[in-house]
Amino acid sequence: MKEIIASVESLKIVPVVAIEDVRHADRLADALTGGGLPCAEITLRTEAGLASIERLRKRDGFLVGAGTVHSVTQAKQVVDSGAQFIVSPGFNPKTVQWCVENEVPIFPGISSPTDLEMALEFGLEVVKFFPAEALGGIKTLQAFHGPYHTIRFMPTGGISASNIVDYLNLPFVIACGGSWMVKSDLISAGRFDEITQLTRDAMNLI
Repeated sequence: MKEIIASVESLKIVPVVAIEDVRHADRLADALTGGGLPCAEITLRTEAGLASIERLRKRDGFLVGAGTVHSVTQAKQVVDSGAQFIVSPGFNPKTVQWCVENEVPIFPGISSPTDLEMALEFGLEVVKFFPAEALGGIKTLQAFHGPYHTIRFMPTGGISASNIVDYLNLPFVIACGGSWMVKSDLISAGRFDEITQLTRDAMNLI
C-alpha cells in the first residue's frame, strides 16, 4: 500500500478513464505517457474496463488501477485482471475489508465524518473525497482535516486545470483524480495527440 501511495503522490494526478473499446487502451497509455503521466484509473463503467486493465498491466512502468468498484466480486475481478490499486466512489465496508485482508491498495470514496470514522477503523491512510466540488471542495477538506488529521485525501469530481493547483497546495492532499484530459469523446474519436497535449499542460501546471 505504501509503495502505491508513494507512486500516486509522485504523479499528483490520477486520470479517471472510461474506455469503450479495448483497442484504444494502448494508444491512450501512449498518449498519457507522452504527456508525462504514466498512470490511469480504468473505470468499470464500460464493458471494456476489465480487458483494458489487463492490457495496460502488461506495460512496463505504467501504473494501472481500477475505478467504480462497488463490490467484493468486482474487486476480485479487477485484481485478477492486474489492477494495482482500487478506487471506489463510496465506502463499502465489505469491499474495503476484503482489500485490507488481501493487501490490495484501496482508496474508497468518502463524503462525511461517518465515512472517515470507518476509514480509521480499517486503518486506511488515504481516501478518495468524492464528489469533491459538489461537496464543498477545499473548504470541506479543510474542515475534515481538523479532526481527521492522520488521513490524507485524493479529491475527485469537478477537478480541472482551473482548480487542481489549489487542491494540491493542501498538504494533506496526495493527488487529484480527474478526467478533463481523457474525456470519453476524445478517446472514441482517436484524438490522442490532444490527450497528450492536455496531459502535458496539466503536468506543467503542477
